[in-house]
Amino acid sequence: MRRTAMRAAVSGGAAVVLVVGLGVGGAEARATTSGHSYKLQHSDIHWSGSPTPYESQVKLPDGRRVAMHYLKKKGLYVQDYSPKARGWSKPKAVYRTKTDVCQGITLKHRAGTVAAIADWGTYCYDGEPPQESLAAVATGRLTKWEHHITKGFDGWARADITKNGKQVTFKYHADRLTWTKGKGFGPKH
Repeated sequence: MRRTAMRAAVSGGAAVVLVVGLGVGGAEARATTSGHSYKLQHSDIHWSGSPTPYESQVKLPDGRRVAMHYLKKKGLYVQDYSPKARGWSKPKAVYRTKTDVCQGITLKHRAGTVAAIADWGTYCYDGEPPQESLAAVATGRLTKWEHHITKGFDGWARADITKNGKQVTFKYHADRLTWTKGKGFGPKH
């Protein structure tokens, strides 16, 4: 005869479930964690229109989602949604800065790769160009973001992802920045 006991606890904001099986040969235990027990967070920056440019979201074909939002004087944060857990991950900083947000957040996905563009600048509200332009990429489980900051630049206009998702080219007129899976970001040209 086999009996199973389950105990749940909360550790660091993530639910931890301990499953213990009691049988003829003794006890076995395994712990599983679910880091997708959070609600979707939103930007704390006021915007009078709808939708706000200070947050963005994309849905992947497998049901996963990625959402990013700006926090005032803190930077850019990301969460990913698990359709299996039916919840969001804990918000995580992609890039920290106290500079004012400059433009909206652009998210694009293809073949399991997600690319993001975000900008900050002290006088952007007055029409000045960004002072910090971010290009970021995540693949696989979408928990680790590689990013590149370009200072004193007008900001990336778009991100082109190859069909296989192994390369992303960020573009602004003749300027290019390429990210390659396994190699990361190359020099801006």
